Amino acid sequence: MAVYLGQKAPGFLVNTTKGPLSLENYKGNWVILFSHPADFTPVCTTEFMAFARRYDEFKKINTELIGLSVDSIYSHIEWMKNIKEKFGIEIPFPVIADINKDVAREYNMMDEKTGSTVRGVFIIDPNMIVRLMIYYPAETGRNIDEIMRTLKALQMNWDRKLAAPVNWQPGNDGIVSAPGTLDEAINREKNGSKTWYLTYEAVR
Repeated sequence: MAVYLGQKAPGFLVNTTKGPLSLENYKGNWVILFSHPADFTPVCTTEFMAFARRYDEFKKINTELIGLSVDSIYSHIEWMKNIKEKFGIEIPFPVIADINKDVAREYNMMDEKTGSTVRGVFIIDPNMIVRLMIYYPAETGRNIDEIMRTLKALQMNWDRKLAAPVNWQPGNDGIVSAPGTLDEAINREKNGSKTWYLTYEAVR
């Protein structure tokens, strides 16, 4: 099966730098799955360090990080060791060794021309539903702030059923779903909404 937004995330049982891992073990948590073209690549190294620096921040909001590339577990281990030795940063999250490229293909992360993975990012909710998919080219690093912002917007929606408007940040107002009846639309404007189809609500 392929991965689709709003549908169940493809499951997997894989070997990682933290030992065997099943996606189903993360049910009840938010998950960020992100792929890298290869070990020891410079842009990937900056991203790994950035995710590691914010690992505790992700954990505080019930979110687990899982990295992936198609290199071997031994290559991953050596890369993690090198990052710690040269930059003083320990990588606390598991990194999947996807040698056969099974997970990469399931999640549409393969660049078949080069045989490597693109920079994919997937946010999976506690019910194992894919809520976000982003694909970056190999030469462009990810924006961790934007991934965090989008995650928090999804979590805000999860609790309150409000949508996040453009450039939403935690603490900003959300948007109420569009009305389903004429009476509701009329009441929206009577109650102070500028238009019947766009109504803000404070996030409490």
